[in-house]
Amino acid sequence: MDKIVLASGNAGKLKEFSELFAGWQIAVLPQSEFVDEEAEETGLSFIENALIKARHASRASGLPALADDSGLAVDVLGGAPGIYSARYAGPGASDEDNNQKLLDALEGVPLEKRSASFHCALAFVRTPDDPVPLVCSARWQGTILTRAAGDQGFGYDPLFYVATEKLTSAQLPRTVKNRLSHRAQAVKKFEQLWHEEMVLPEQQHVETGKTLI
Repeated sequence: MDKIVLASGNAGKLKEFSELFAGWQIAVLPQSEFVDEEAEETGLSFIENALIKARHASRASGLPALADDSGLAVDVLGGAPGIYSARYAGPGASDEDNNQKLLDALEGVPLEKRSASFHCALAFVRTPDDPVPLVCSARWQGTILTRAAGDQGFGYDPLFYVATEKLTSAQLPRTVKNRLSHRAQAVKKFEQLWHEEMVLPEQQHVETGKTLI
């Protein structure tokens, strides 16, 4: 396997994944090379939606596919915007629209009660109907500020304050974000899964073949 499809049309995600996968010996191709239509995200969790998107991309391309579904969960809002993070302010909403709606929803909430976490679920399928997909998830804890700060990243990054760094996600150097973020953590878990489920069995197969010979 030397090619997989990344099931995303989000330019920010594509850029981050390209950097995160830079050291891998596998070509990661964007879904847009095979299909324009996005999968309909009908799941009720990040993992369900990631699987839906991965199967859609694999079906369209005929290749193994990797998808992520990610978003922001604010504790005082009962986990909102959650799986609706990208369209929190409505279909076609911009990052600025979503950020403003979040600030409005948290109007008057003190900083100590504005805890939140970014979540990322990754799903990999070998085929569209793969019954044993590789699935993992990760979270990144932070606090939602009362106003935006920083111009890096995308989505809710300018509002997401990382206490350990004393900066928002949008202020972090990219190398630091690619080490700490929910997406970076999920990719690290996926790399371990890949090694256990894909690399080791292949190595054992080769070794067994040599022994039999």
